[in-house]
Formats: sequence, structure tokens, C-alpha cells
Amino acid sequence: MPDTVKDKVVQIIAEQAVLDVSDVTMDNTLEDLGIDSLGLVESIFAIEEAFDIQVPFNANDPSESDFDISSVAAIVKAVEGLVADQKV
Repeated sequence: MPDTVKDKVVQIIAEQAVLDVSDVTMDNTLEDLGIDSLGLVESIFAIEEAFDIQVPFNANDPSESDFDISSVAAIVKAVEGLVADQKV
């Protein structure tokens, strides 16, 4: 069982990309990993469920979202922020 936000997010992304966790690096983009728009939405849903958070994401226009999906590291950082906000 992953014990950090980073581990769990990487696990979710790896599952969506049908890759081993070891194949996912923090510098990867979702495109690098072969995750399309449907996979992105499924990843967001899985992240929301795993952390019991609401991701402010506009699937119709990702560039208008406050949720940065530019890389795995950016997604981890955004989720960490949402998890921290939830604890306040």
C-alpha cells in the first residue's frame, strides 16, 4: 500500500497507462505515458476517490484549470496541495 501522496498518484497514473510504477518518472507528461483525454479523466476520478478530494479540473478545457497536468510531478504537487487544504 502506497504510503505517500506521490506513491499513490504514481500508482494511479501507472495503472491508467498500463505500465509498471517503475516506468513512471516525475518528469513524464501524460502524453509521454500514452494517456489520452479519456485516461486523464479516469485518472482524475481515481485520484479524487483515493484521496477523497475534489479536483478543480475542466475536462473540456484543461488549460483553463487550476489543476496543473503538465507532468507527473505537477500532478503530485497539485494533489498534495488539495490534500493539505482538506486537512485545514
